[in-house]
Amino acid sequence: MDSRTHTPVTTALRLCLHALLVGLLVLTAARSTSGTAVVVVAGVMAALYGAGAVAPFVRPRTRAAAVWLAALGAVWLVLLVLSPDAVWVAFPLYFLQLHLLPVRWGLPAVAVTAAAAVACFVLHHRAVTPGTFIGPLLGAAVAVATVLGYDALFRESERRRELIEELVSTRAELAEAERAAGTLAERERLAREIHDTLAQGLSSIQLLLRAAEHALPPDAPAGAHVRRAREAAQDNLAEARRFVRALSPPDLEHGSLAAALSRLAARTSTPDLAVQCAVSGPPVALPTPYEVALLRTAQSALSNAVRHSGARRAEITLSFMETSVSLDVVDDGCGFDPDAAREARRDAGSGGFGLPAMRARARALGGTLSVETAPGQGTALAATLPLPLTREGRSGAAATGGKAFAGGEAAA
Repeated sequence: MDSRTHTPVTTALRLCLHALLVGLLVLTAARSTSGTAVVVVAGVMAALYGAGAVAPFVRPRTRAAAVWLAALGAVWLVLLVLSPDAVWVAFPLYFLQLHLLPVRWGLPAVAVTAAAAVACFVLHHRAVTPGTFIGPLLGAAVAVATVLGYDALFRESERRRELIEELVSTRAELAEAERAAGTLAERERLAREIHDTLAQGLSSIQLLLRAAEHALPPDAPAGAHVRRAREAAQDNLAEARRFVRALSPPDLEHGSLAAALSRLAARTSTPDLAVQCAVSGPPVALPTPYEVALLRTAQSALSNAVRHSGARRAEITLSFMETSVSLDVVDDGCGFDPDAAREARRDAGSGGFGLPAMRARARALGGTLSVETAPGQGTALAATLPLPLTREGRSGAAATGGKAFAGGEAAA
């Protein structure tokens, strides 16, 4: 009847149904007093049932299943006319009809089968008693309740199975995302450590060797050695900076911070949220930690706008000034009450990873982070970092974290 894969429970139920119908047909034939006619019709019905049970095209809710049930019911009606014992075959027929037919057709089929069983009692016994109606109708009610109840349990089981599969998939995706986040964090940490220690140290050594080279007489024997040492320090400084670039976030690998912010705005834009990016002032080369901090701040601010504010428009502005660089992220979302949000985090016992993390990044580089917002008035976030100073006294990219190495970047 159905070639789909079955569980052990459903397979056992199918075998029980087969055994019940065949057993009732054998009982009807054995109790017959009408000669061989009942035996022949019972055999035909058993053969027809067996053919449908093994036929691959007899599937639930198909035309073939409906035709097979109609043929089986017609043979059963003939058997009913010949023997009153055939009335008990109605019980397995109820289950077949409810299993193979849609509910809108299965219930009427069960009602017709029950009516035929009642008519059989009346035809053969010529008397109407409460048992004449109670038996077939009670059997039909039990079959309907059993099949519909099983279908409801099966649907619930399928929903639970799909939910478990979704949870397992989500857990795997979350684990992968956590691994990726951990990898990126470690890359950023290594880049920052190399920049703050090796690169800055080599830059200072190079400057000192350059000063020593200038202080030596032109014909000093040590001049060649000092020059070679300075060139070796310069080569190693360039190699250290290549390591820093290789360990930077992927968004910063193929362009400047302004380009990375433009790509971020394009990725975040949706039909419901328009994100624009603008650059103000002449761009200045920034140390990697500065670029990472400003990029992460923009990512976090836009993530909050997408998830919490319901904004329709957001704008990222990167401003280069003489002594500082500023990142502004403004949206027209629902805004929030900063004091209430702070109280909610304190009551929940969690500091969160949004604004506190952004403030921590800014403070680590000697900068500030400010947020202007109110319920229903959108949100404006501004991160400002002081630029390190070069030897010429202007802003540059020679140092990080508020430390200044005179002429470090120029000497490179």
